[in-house]
Amino acid sequence: MGIIWTIIIGLIAGIIAKFIMPGKNEPQGFIWTAVLGIVGALLATWIGQAIGFYHEGESAGLFGAIVGAIIVLVIYGAVMRRRTPS
Repeated sequence: MGIIWTIIIGLIAGIIAKFIMPGKNEPQGFIWTAVLGIVGALLATWIGQAIGFYHEGESAGLFGAIVGAIIVLVIYGAVMRRRTPS
């Protein structure tokens, strides 16, 4: 049930992160935003467990997932900015 809860929180976090950090280099559309939110939630869970914020089997909460999604959006924006010709 932990991974399912992380995915659900990731969907919500991706949408909130997109509202917090809009931009032209950011993914357009609900699907990409949701996918990056899920990746952000998984990243936040993994990092949180690695540094001791969460115990094994616990997932990141909504705040942690939003922070993870924002980090993923920043990385995505930087990569896409480099790939597009000026």
